[in-house]
Amino acid sequence: MADKLIIFDTTLRDGEQSPGASMTKDEKLRIARQLERMKVDVIEAGFAASSNGDFECIKAIAHAIKDSVVCSLARANDRDIARAAEALHGGAATRIHVFIATSALHMEKKLRMTPEQVYEQAKLSVRFARKLSGDVEFSPEDGYRSDPDFLCRVIEAAIHEGATTINVPDTVGYAIPELYGGFIKSLRERIPNSDKAVWSVHCHNDLGMAVANSLAGVQLGGARQIECTINGLGERAGNCSLEEVVMALRTRRDYFGLELGIDTTQIVPASRLVSQTTGFVVQPNKAIVGANAFAHASGIHQDGVLKARDTYEIMRAEDVGWSTNKIVLGKLSGRNAFRQRLQELGIELDSEAEVNATFAKFKELADRKSDIFDEDILALVMDESVTSQHEHYRLLSLSQASETGKRPHAKVAFLAGATQREAESDGNGPVDASVKAIESVLHSGAEMLLYSVNAITSGSTESQGEVTIRLQLGGRVVNGVGADPDIVVASAKAYLSALNKLESKVERVSAQG
Repeated sequence: MADKLIIFDTTLRDGEQSPGASMTKDEKLRIARQLERMKVDVIEAGFAASSNGDFECIKAIAHAIKDSVVCSLARANDRDIARAAEALHGGAATRIHVFIATSALHMEKKLRMTPEQVYEQAKLSVRFARKLSGDVEFSPEDGYRSDPDFLCRVIEAAIHEGATTINVPDTVGYAIPELYGGFIKSLRERIPNSDKAVWSVHCHNDLGMAVANSLAGVQLGGARQIECTINGLGERAGNCSLEEVVMALRTRRDYFGLELGIDTTQIVPASRLVSQTTGFVVQPNKAIVGANAFAHASGIHQDGVLKARDTYEIMRAEDVGWSTNKIVLGKLSGRNAFRQRLQELGIELDSEAEVNATFAKFKELADRKSDIFDEDILALVMDESVTSQHEHYRLLSLSQASETGKRPHAKVAFLAGATQREAESDGNGPVDASVKAIESVLHSGAEMLLYSVNAITSGSTESQGEVTIRLQLGGRVVNGVGADPDIVVASAKAYLSALNKLESKVERVSAQG
C-alpha cells in the first residue's frame, strides 16, 4: 500500500500574515469548516500567544472541528506553549507547533542568542510542550539556511524530547528543488533517531519554487507532510499552494506513489471562500483555481478537447470542484431553499435572527439581479457577519452624480459608533468623490495602498462587484472588502471596512515558520 502524505494547511496562520489578510473569528471558523470538508489532515488555526483574538479563534476552531487535527503555533518559550495548550484544550485532536530560529543570521541578528542557548531553548521547549500534548511539531525557523551540523544536533534533541513531527522550513524561499530535497535526505540519514518522527516541509515562494521545493522534499527527501495554504496565500510571495501540490501528487501518482485523503472537489469552493474573505483576488491564469485554468481559446485546442478531453486536459475541471458551482437560486426561491444552500456551502449562522437578516438581503439582491450564484451568497453572509458584529463604521446610504464634462459628486451617510454622519464631496470619479466625502468627516490620515475591483461572478454585467481597499496607518496594513451590484457602493463599503479594522487596533505578533 502506498505511503500516506499529510496535508498541513496554514492558511489561517501563515496565510493570514499577508499584509491586510487578517480575518475575524467567524471568517476563520467558516474557512476551518471548509478545510475540514476538504479532509485536510492538519489545520494550523493560528498563533495563540499573538493576541487575545487569535487565542479565541483557535479555541473556537478546536471545539468546532472534529475530523482534522487543530494546531497552534508557539515560540519556544513556556508562556507561548502554555497559551497554545490552553487554546486547544478540549479539542478532538490537537497539536502544538513549536519553533525557534537556527540559522546563524537569525540567531545573531534577531534572537541575539548563541547557538548553545538556542539548542537548550529548543530542547526544553519541546520537553515542556510534550507534557501538555501528545502531538508536538518542531520547526527550526530558517532551517534551510542553517548550519547542517548544528541543525542535526538540534533536531536530534527535539526528537529525543518527544517531537512527533519535524518540519524543515525554507522560510525565505531560497531553496532550489534538487538541493532542498537532498538537504532533507541528508538530515534524515545523519540523525540517528530520525525514524521516530514524521518529516515535514514548509516552503515559501519568493523565487516561485515553493511547490517544486515541497515536492522535492517529499520525493527526494522522504518527507511525509507538506505545509501549504489555499491559493498560496502568505506573506511576501506566499506559501506553497495547497491546490497545486495536491493536484500534482494526484495527477502524477504514477511518479509519487503517495496516498492523499483530500476531497479535491472542495478545492475550488475553498479557493473562492478564502479569496472573498481576504480580498486577495485569484489571478485568472492561476493553476487549478484560476478562471482560465480549464479554458481553451485556441481553435486547435478546442477541437482536440471536443474530440477527446485528455488531448489538452490532464485533469477534469469537476474533479477540483468547478462543476459544483451552479446557479441555484433566484427571486422566487424561498427561505428553505436558501437555508439548504447555506448548509451545502458549509455556512453555519449562529441564530435564526442572523438567518432571517441574511435571507432579507438575499431577497433584496434577487430583486436587483436575476440569478444568484454561490459567490453572491458567500458575499451576503460575510457582509451580514460584519454588520452583526456592530462594527464602528457602517454605510447607510450613498448617492452620486456623474456626467460627462462635469465633476462627479457624492453624498454619503454612515454610522460612526451610534452617531449618524453625513458628508459630501467632489472627486475625480464617483469612487474618489465617495471616499473623499467619508474622509472629509473622519480625517483618518490613512494611506491607500491598493484599490482593486473584481467581478464576484463572471459572464454578466449584473454581477456583484467586489472591491478590495488596502490602507496603511501607523505601520499597520489592513484590507477592507465590500460587495454590491453598484461598484461605487461596494467601494464605500470596502473603505469603511478597512477603517473598521484600523479602528479595532488589534495587535499581532509576527511569526514565521
